[in-house]
Amino acid sequence: MKKKIVLLFLLFTTTVANAGFETRAKSAFLIDYDSGVEIVAKNADTLMPPSSMIKLMTLAVLFDEIDKGNLTLDDRITVGEHADYNRPEWYPASKICLVTGQTISVRDLILGIIVLSGGDASVVVAEHIAGSENAFTAKMTDKARSIGMEQSTFGNASGLPDPNNLMTSRELATLASHLISDYPELYPMFATKRFEFKEHKTEWCSDWGRTHTVNYNKLLFTMRGADGLKTGHTDGGGYGMVASAKIGGRRLIGVINGFNGKGHEALAAEMKKLLEYGFANTAGKVFFEAGSDIAEIPVWYGRKPTVTATVEKTFAITVDKKVGLKNIRILARYDEPVLAPVKSGDIIGELIAEQNGRVIARTTLIAKNKVNKTILLGRLVKNIKVILGL
Repeated sequence: MKKKIVLLFLLFTTTVANAGFETRAKSAFLIDYDSGVEIVAKNADTLMPPSSMIKLMTLAVLFDEIDKGNLTLDDRITVGEHADYNRPEWYPASKICLVTGQTISVRDLILGIIVLSGGDASVVVAEHIAGSENAFTAKMTDKARSIGMEQSTFGNASGLPDPNNLMTSRELATLASHLISDYPELYPMFATKRFEFKEHKTEWCSDWGRTHTVNYNKLLFTMRGADGLKTGHTDGGGYGMVASAKIGGRRLIGVINGFNGKGHEALAAEMKKLLEYGFANTAGKVFFEAGSDIAEIPVWYGRKPTVTATVEKTFAITVDKKVGLKNIRILARYDEPVLAPVKSGDIIGELIAEQNGRVIARTTLIAKNKVNKTILLGRLVKNIKVILGL
C-alpha cells in the first residue's frame, strides 16, 4: 500500500480568535456549531449548578423516547402527586401549575418546560419514562455519557437545588449541539416565545397561568437569529443561559453561568454580547456535510473497484477575521488501495485543514458504502494482472 494525499481545496482563510471578550459571569463558553471550534472559554470546564438548564437533558431523554416511537406529541400522561402545584417546593419555582390526576399532552409538557421552565412538567416526564425521578436521573447520566458529557451529574430532572446537579459550560454546549443536530423536527419548539396552557384545573392556576405565558429566554425577543435554548436561575447559582443563534447560515452556541445581573433581561443582554462577539470577530467555512462524497479510494480484492470516502459529521473551520484570508488547503489522506472487505463506517483515512503547513482541523474519513471481498477466482485473476503489469 502507498500513502496518498489528495488536495481537495486551496482556499484563503483565517484562524480563530480566542481572546478579547470579557464578562461578569463566572463561566462563559462560545463555539461554532459546524466546526466545534471554541471562540470564547472562561472556566468552561468548571462544574457548576446548572439550575433549570438541566431540563435540556430531561428533554433529550424525552426526545429519544419520541424518536423510538414510545411516545408521540399527542399522547397524554397522568400527573402524579410529586408534580402537584400544592407541594411546597413548587411555590417559588417555575411551573405549569398542574394537579394530581389530570392528564397533559407530551406536546404541552415540552412547551411547558421550554417556555415556562416547568419543573412540575419535568417531574411528570421523569416519572412516566422511568417510574420515579430518582430512576430517571440514571437515564440522564447514561444519555450524557453517550454524547460525550463525562463530568455532568444529575440529582433531579427539574433543576431544583441539589448537590448532585452539576454541569460544565462546555458540556452544556455539547448538549445543545446534540439537541440541534439530532432532533431537527423537535428543535424548532425551542424558539417558541409564548405558551398559554389551556387545561388548568383550579381557579388559582388559571389566574396564575394568565400572567405566565412568555418565554424566560428574552434573547428570542432581542436578537436576530436567536432560536433557543434554555435559561436558569437559583439564588445561590445566579443566572445562566444556553443559547443559539443562526445568522447568514452560520450557527453559534453560547453558554453563560453564574451571572449576577438583574433579571432575565440582563442575562439576555449578556448572552447577546457574547454571541455578537463571535459573529463579529470570526467567520466559518463548511467544506463537507455529513455523508458527502469526498474521494473514491481503490479497493484491493474488492467486488467493486473503489469505495467512497465521506465524513460522519460536518467538516468546517472557524477563522479569525482580523488575520485575513491566508493559505488554507483541505487534504484527504489515505492508504491506497484499501483491503477488502470494507464495511460502511470503517475508518479509511483522514481529512485535514492546513494553514501555512499547520493543521487547524482534522477528522476521520469513513467508508460510505460497503465493498465485499471478491471470490477466490477473482483474487487469482487480480494477482495475475499485477504480475503481468496489466
